[in-house]
Amino acid sequence: MNKSTKIWINYLTGGTISVFLLWAIYGQIRQQINTVDKSVWQQTGNNSFLAACLILMFVNTFLESYKWYSLVNRAEPVQYRHAFASYLAGIAFAIITPNRIGEYPGRILYLGGSATFRYINVSVSGIISQLSGIYFFGFIGLIYYNFAFPAVVAKVALAACVSINIFIAVVYWRFENWLPMMEQSKWLRRFAVFGRLLARVTTRNRLQVLTISLLRVGVFTAQYLFLLRWMNVDIPLAQGFCLAALFFWVMAVIPSFALTELGIKGAVSIYIFGHFSPNTIGIVTATTGIWLLNLIVPSILGSLLILRMKWLR
Repeated sequence: MNKSTKIWINYLTGGTISVFLLWAIYGQIRQQINTVDKSVWQQTGNNSFLAACLILMFVNTFLESYKWYSLVNRAEPVQYRHAFASYLAGIAFAIITPNRIGEYPGRILYLGGSATFRYINVSVSGIISQLSGIYFFGFIGLIYYNFAFPAVVAKVALAACVSINIFIAVVYWRFENWLPMMEQSKWLRRFAVFGRLLARVTTRNRLQVLTISLLRVGVFTAQYLFLLRWMNVDIPLAQGFCLAALFFWVMAVIPSFALTELGIKGAVSIYIFGHFSPNTIGIVTATTGIWLLNLIVPSILGSLLILRMKWLR
């Protein structure tokens, strides 16, 4: 196949996928925005809260893209702009997959080349570190929730969160120590490969990636609080931060497709924040805003970048 034919096929394939993703994003925006009362946007509070939220959107994007850049450089040297573009493309792929599981495969597909297996290696570290950050903050939120609103379900959730936090810590820091035992079991042997992959990431790099993941969870938790304040949802700062952290933990636990994710988020946010504020319209609108800023805006940019992907190399 000659070079010009490959170019045409690349653009045709990339263009088709880009149009499909953009249409899917448009459908979601149209469906979800129509559920929000238009008049509520005229009843907002201090715009400095919105400005802070917008600034944090860029901080959040930088943290995740830099984390990805630091990981892929362990596999193969890449330029930051290329790693950043693959991060955006991954978000575009994530929007059509349950619980956004297509994000990392989308990033790897965009990077392409001969280092695919090494990219999978470092992706495992990135995924586990992000889960660790979400579960750590979720643990803090659950502790507060158990003190403020004691219930059997809350205690069970806290126990489950603690157990999973311990499991994630073992996987992230000491998984390779279990390899000899796992490789002796036929059923566990299938998971041993992840230990070998993680063993290739240094302790220093794991600590760096985990720190960035924790910062990122802190950033979008604060971002959510700013949006709630902007929508005149009056919640004390400390309690609000704990509840926002709990909200993101619950959303990580509940399986969902992007198409239905916002509806689930709305119901969860009303249940959690409704303890402090009857402003359900403001709560749902803030949830829509965090969805638009952190998922939809980057996914639109990522969909356009897919045009430049080389499907045939």
